Amino acid sequence: MSFGDELVPFLGKPNFALAQNYLLERSGTNKFPQATFVFFQFVFAAITVILIAGSLLGRMNFHAWMLFVPLWMTFSYTVGAFSVWSTSGFLFKKGVIDFCGGYVIHLSSGIAGFTAAYWVGPRTSNDKERFPPNNILLMLAGAGMLWMGWTGFNGGGPYQANVDAALAILNTHVCAATSLLVWLCLDIFFFTKPSVIGAVQGMITGLVCITPAAGVVQTWAAIIMGVLSGSIPWYTMMVLHKNIQFLKQVDDTMAIFHTHAVAGSLGGILTGLFAEPRLNTIFYGDADYHIGLFYGLTDRRASDGFRQLGIQLAGILFIIFVNVTVTTIICLVIRLIVPLRLSEEDLQTGDDAIHGEEAYALWGDGEKFEKDKHDNIYNLEEFPVAVPAKAGQIE
Repeated sequence: MSFGDELVPFLGKPNFALAQNYLLERSGTNKFPQATFVFFQFVFAAITVILIAGSLLGRMNFHAWMLFVPLWMTFSYTVGAFSVWSTSGFLFKKGVIDFCGGYVIHLSSGIAGFTAAYWVGPRTSNDKERFPPNNILLMLAGAGMLWMGWTGFNGGGPYQANVDAALAILNTHVCAATSLLVWLCLDIFFFTKPSVIGAVQGMITGLVCITPAAGVVQTWAAIIMGVLSGSIPWYTMMVLHKNIQFLKQVDDTMAIFHTHAVAGSLGGILTGLFAEPRLNTIFYGDADYHIGLFYGLTDRRASDGFRQLGIQLAGILFIIFVNVTVTTIICLVIRLIVPLRLSEEDLQTGDDAIHGEEAYALWGDGEKFEKDKHDNIYNLEEFPVAVPAKAGQIE
């Protein structure tokens, strides 16, 4: 449905993609099999719903989530992926530039997560007022793996080990590092102290912002994108979110809207400004069809540059419309089957404790929970408690 034959201009025909004769054949003009392409795109799809989960932590019914994932993947993600990435998609044909998922993954997850959070409702007031990080050291470890993993995320976009992949990797790290430093400086200037969590947020917004442009902009442009991705999402999260009533009403637990929807949109717009024609020719294979506005103005192709920027904006509006509409319909359908939200009693217990498990259990905490078959590799009933021997009795 994301990369198959065209069914409609924004969706491919459902087809069986797990057969040997399909998976072992060459993927287009590339030198690797379709199985590699399927797995690469599968991981993109998987991380998108994980990002959505970041908006819903702490109160969504797990059964509702189990229904949400396949429905959203089928009826929302595939529409964006086909429209933007498939050579048969209408936005691809129009010339939209999304190198590796600024629209398909980040913008869509940020909008879908925000929309779903609206329908699910907020966490308890206690959780909203005090929601400290579980473990900052593990957060840093995860952030490091994420940053390194983005090398494959954007570096794999050309599907070849070529100059475009090399440039995409360099631009990815440069933009992320710049964004991290800018976010950190803003924290220091306005809050008088640096924040590890803020640094990670800046890293993420930099990675997201460069994703639609990684292999099609020059490295000086990646630095500018890093400056803007470290400041504009910071402003929307730290200032606008606290002053716009609607944003305050929607409980986006991990601020996915700001770090992914805002940063992804920003990256798409900046791509429309900085996209370099020769680099686009390397990636897309067409001669000077894609051109950023700034290059269009200097090359006397202003109309082409404005057209590119217009297509980038149209792509943003389309992804927003699809995800708001489809996510809303999915949430309304699911709540006819199971509650979207945990009960008040379960909310007070906690969304991990209701499963009979805790991320961290101090000595004696286990006594508060019912015995679970996963608690121990042995069934305790198989080993009855020994009865103390009486005085004079041979043990």
